Amino acid sequence: MSDTYPCAWAPPSDELYRTYHDTEWGVPERDGRALWEKLQLDGMQAGLAWITILRKRDSIREEFDNFDPEKLARWTPARAAKALKNPGIIRSPKKVDAVIGNAQAFLAMEESGDSFSDYCWQIVGGQPIVNQWKHFRDAPTHTDWSAAMSKDLKKRGFKFVGPTIVYAWAQAVGMVNDHDVSCPRHKAVQEM
Repeated sequence: MSDTYPCAWAPPSDELYRTYHDTEWGVPERDGRALWEKLQLDGMQAGLAWITILRKRDSIREEFDNFDPEKLARWTPARAAKALKNPGIIRSPKKVDAVIGNAQAFLAMEESGDSFSDYCWQIVGGQPIVNQWKHFRDAPTHTDWSAAMSKDLKKRGFKFVGPTIVYAWAQAVGMVNDHDVSCPRHKAVQEM
């Protein structure tokens, strides 16, 4: 892949950011559990830089039972307190509690017959929205549909799912292709 015209938010000098940009960001994800995990990571990012989450992602996954919703939904206050002692995660009691509650909300959706993947993708009509931005700063931070999805997720019991978090998550999981048009990944993710 050429480094000539990458999205500017993923500087060539930062290998972790570039690897994430070049292999994950914007790739359409259809697995419901993987979509839910990424939504949790985006919620943990609130108020922080995404690179902070990337640097801690392996530790976060390990501490949070690899984001197995069934295990997380059964976490006790003592288990949450244990997690908060781990310097490898985002040690916010509200964010840890949100992941536990979001696991319960995810399972409630699945148990009622609502596929999380189908639910997510129907918001964008089943196919990625392909934007034509010249620079990543041209992309919005939220949209009417991310606000509507945020409102509905909150009604279902999810937390840390504001419109901006939902839009950033949708970009990351390929529901929206917001790679710069000059970026080689703009076209590549459309072929996946």
